[in-house]
Amino acid sequence: MNDIPLIRLMNEADIPDVMAIESRAYPYPWTAGIFADCLRVGYSCWVCREGERLSGYAILSYGAGEAHLLNLCVAPEEQGRGLGAILLRHVIRQAERLGAEAVFLEVRPSNTPALRLYYRAGFNQVGRRKGYYPAEGGREDALVLSRRL
Repeated sequence: MNDIPLIRLMNEADIPDVMAIESRAYPYPWTAGIFADCLRVGYSCWVCREGERLSGYAILSYGAGEAHLLNLCVAPEEQGRGLGAILLRHVIRQAERLGAEAVFLEVRPSNTPALRLYYRAGFNQVGRRKGYYPAEGGREDALVLSRRL
């Protein structure tokens, strides 16, 4: 696709497109209600559009000088084109604008493309949450990553 990615605030009308990506990308997707709640409580919610097509999104919460990247996802068929890095840079800038001193996130240890993205962006592992994610046959730990701003 030759359209330039546009990142803009998410709105409720985006939720069906966001859900279509979320369900293709994750075996245990968030619900539409979770996305609606993120909008309702005022989290920093962004979508990446290319032309008429939504290709990714990111959800960032902020409080007490810390930002937490709750969800960053690029449509599976659009991965590997640098859109994740574009979205990540955008939310890091938003965290800085909000006055955050650090950004935190959780990621599955099995999600090597995401780990590569986060490490390249300057994140470091600061912890592990045991059994954090649902997984086939049980639970999977989460790596807790952080980047100082």
